[in-house]
Amino acid sequence: MTDTDWDERFASGEYPRAPEPSPVLRAYEPSFPEGRALDVAAGTGRNAVFLADRGRDVDALDASAEGLGIVRERAAERGIGGRIETIRADVSTYEFPTETYDVIAMSYFHTLDRFADLVESLAPGGYLFVEGHLRSAEPSPSGPSGDRYRFAANELLRAGLGLSVRYYDETTTERPGDRRRATARLLARKATGGRQSYPTRPEAPDRWPSEGHDSTDADGRDA
Repeated sequence: MTDTDWDERFASGEYPRAPEPSPVLRAYEPSFPEGRALDVAAGTGRNAVFLADRGRDVDALDASAEGLGIVRERAAERGIGGRIETIRADVSTYEFPTETYDVIAMSYFHTLDRFADLVESLAPGGYLFVEGHLRSAEPSPSGPSGDRYRFAANELLRAGLGLSVRYYDETTTERPGDRRRATARLLARKATGGRQSYPTRPEAPDRWPSEGHDSTDADGRDA
């Protein structure tokens, strides 16, 4: 899809205005260090608004002016407009600053070729959260129609092995309207050494709340 296509989808309301953040990101957020956060391919602010609502200063990066406008509107409605800076840029060519962010989140945007740049953009001790669609042997109506924008089994895990992995799963989730979604989720910390500090595992009820409205498309984004 082109940036113009995304502007039209965001403007028409075809893509949800207020998608929920991942339950994994939501559950582990209290363990993240204070500091600046980055929402990569922010869309309408799935992660940016959530992280800003938790008191962080956030950069929301996306190529769509319409989507970023919605991010600003949502932030203003919640009284957190001063915590979000929108950046209109193409993720595939954007020059990520080095050792800048304490939290980086990227949901349902497939760009493994920029993974090393995301890691380099993390400050020491910072957390990276990535989730995306999986290639599945079972029918998965949610998400991209082909495998190009889906992770193979363990592909996301292998990409994150240069970090200290705090959480990883590959699961299928039932969605509203009898839809299913196969998803990989990685949470990892930029830390080294044989002795580290580890977050307490969140309790199951807080860790796996139901996710909201679902909307999908051909190039790897998903609500």
